[in-house]
Amino acid sequence: MAYVFPPEAPIAVPVAGSDAQLAVRRVYCVGRNYAAHAREMGFDPDREPPFFFCKPADAVIPVAYDETLELTYPGQTANYHYEAELVAVIGKAGSDIPVSDALGHVFGYAVGLDMTRRDLQMKMREMGRPWEIGKAFDRSAPIGPIHRASDVGHFEQGGIWLTVNGETKQKSDVSHLIWSVAETVADLSKFFRLEPGDVIYTGTPEGVGPVKHGDVMTVGVDRLGELRVRVV
Repeated sequence: MAYVFPPEAPIAVPVAGSDAQLAVRRVYCVGRNYAAHAREMGFDPDREPPFFFCKPADAVIPVAYDETLELTYPGQTANYHYEAELVAVIGKAGSDIPVSDALGHVFGYAVGLDMTRRDLQMKMREMGRPWEIGKAFDRSAPIGPIHRASDVGHFEQGGIWLTVNGETKQKSDVSHLIWSVAETVADLSKFFRLEPGDVIYTGTPEGVGPVKHGDVMTVGVDRLGELRVRVV
């Protein structure tokens, strides 16, 4: 087959403890999935059904544990925010997945950052328009190595944190998710057929805020390690 333009190689994230890599298919993100974060964003954290938005696969930037990713401050914003997240990675396809079976579809987990042009997101929200320019821009989804669930277990609890220049900004626990990983996978699968390589950013705890040129973010989740990102 001849292509008009050669297709790009898939975005691939290393699998911890092996030479294998996982090709990213789709990136789903859960909005306002920690009650305290919902409150700081001005919303009632009642347990309403989860909602989702997407990023393109090439927004994902793999970050090795022994490196500091240099992340360029994006254009068209003056309010560039971090959001620390636990990322669940799908390894088994399915639709309409029961909650009781959902974790069987999860291949593994990673540490992630949902970087956000907050001013543009808020502007779009106020206008009743989609969030893409605030959420789905280039290099907006740094991610650490993927750890197999068979190695680290599943996450009903576990600390999650983020520091900026050594100062703690976010500190919570995955047990505070409004919708658990299993519930999120089950609900998402009602609307999309999940396939291996889909990654799900499961939401961020309270404490989100802006970064500027030169700031260094360190984000971590228990059992998954930490990744470092410098804004340039």
